[in-house]
Amino acid sequence: MKMNATLYPKLLRLAALSWLLVAGNSLAGATPTDSDEPPTPASQTDADHNGSVGDGADSASTTAFVNAITNTDGVAKTLTILGAEIPPGTVERLSWSATELFAGVSIATPVLVVNGNMAGPTLCLTAAVHGDELNGIEIVRRVMHNLEADELSGTVIGVPIVNLQGFRRGSRYLPDRRDLNRYFPGNTNGSAASRIAYSLFNDIVSHCDALVDLHTGSFERSNLPQLRADLLNPDVVAMTDGFGSTVILHNKPAEGTLRYAATAAGIPTVTLEAGGPTELEIQEVKHGVKGVQTLLHTLGMVRKIRLWGESEPVYYRSSWVRANRGGILLSDVVLGRTVREGDLLGTITDPMSNASTKLFSPHSGRIIGMARNQVVMPGFAAFHIGIEAAEVPTDESGDELNLHDSDIKDSLSE
Repeated sequence: MKMNATLYPKLLRLAALSWLLVAGNSLAGATPTDSDEPPTPASQTDADHNGSVGDGADSASTTAFVNAITNTDGVAKTLTILGAEIPPGTVERLSWSATELFAGVSIATPVLVVNGNMAGPTLCLTAAVHGDELNGIEIVRRVMHNLEADELSGTVIGVPIVNLQGFRRGSRYLPDRRDLNRYFPGNTNGSAASRIAYSLFNDIVSHCDALVDLHTGSFERSNLPQLRADLLNPDVVAMTDGFGSTVILHNKPAEGTLRYAATAAGIPTVTLEAGGPTELEIQEVKHGVKGVQTLLHTLGMVRKIRLWGESEPVYYRSSWVRANRGGILLSDVVLGRTVREGDLLGTITDPMSNASTKLFSPHSGRIIGMARNQVVMPGFAAFHIGIEAAEVPTDESGDELNLHDSDIKDSLSE
């Protein structure tokens, strides 16, 4: 039976809300299952990122990073968070109440915690900071339910739905139309968004040694699975080493984002972008799960090794191609496709006059983000092209440049 396109996201949100009510109990009592991925041929090996990534946990930079964020005495400790004490070797479902509804009723968001039997770092996973981004919710669920506290070194904290108010409404934003991911680390006396950001940051994020913030594209755009990371930060680079064959886009975080605030507080953070909003995309979810599980292995938190195929490149430059007129956008390319300068990307057609305009690629590179087929306005960012450089560009001071279409960075990333 074919599912109505409008009904499906609503049913998905209802199902996810039901899951939130029982997630902690089922997580604590369930027997973890094997990975959702099919077996990988033994001939495949862990791949570098464009040849620049080290050999997993044996990498010198990664080893130094793991040592720096692991308890120096090598003893697993009880975690105190959100007013609860979680001993080693246990799983708990906690509640985080960040704000109230207009009627004065508090909103409790589940927080899932697996505290391992052995010492190690604390990795945090956050999803649905934007309420219409569903893939990250499922990534957190699958990762958390696949962990065994008795075999875990360190702690994993998962917040599957940060923006519960936006999620319930199927909206990217909070009810006051503010973007939560522009207000970190927050302020106790600020707007609702600022207060929620402050609560999340101080009650949960402050306990993290490293953070993965899960996102999708925005406004009916979809992203090839990719890490947004500041490659000028050695600890962040060490994190990207651990994700297997995942595209990396050098991107300094914008002020106000969770990634910016956490990294500034000494918590290395990357954003994992995968897919688009309002839909649950299984292939993107599987890639995200596999990437996070690979990171857990790289950090020495789990023993299970995930195998990857061909390596993916690191992009230090990228460029968006915009619609030059309004109309119906139909794409001629797909995510991940390699394009040459002058290749046709898509066509915009006026539904009234039938006049059409073609969009061509101004660069040679790869499609790492693109709009879904839809009606667009002039200036709409339609295709995101990752541009491989022969060498890392630098500014006059010798620092690597962050070469992006900066005027749309805030609205299209994270």
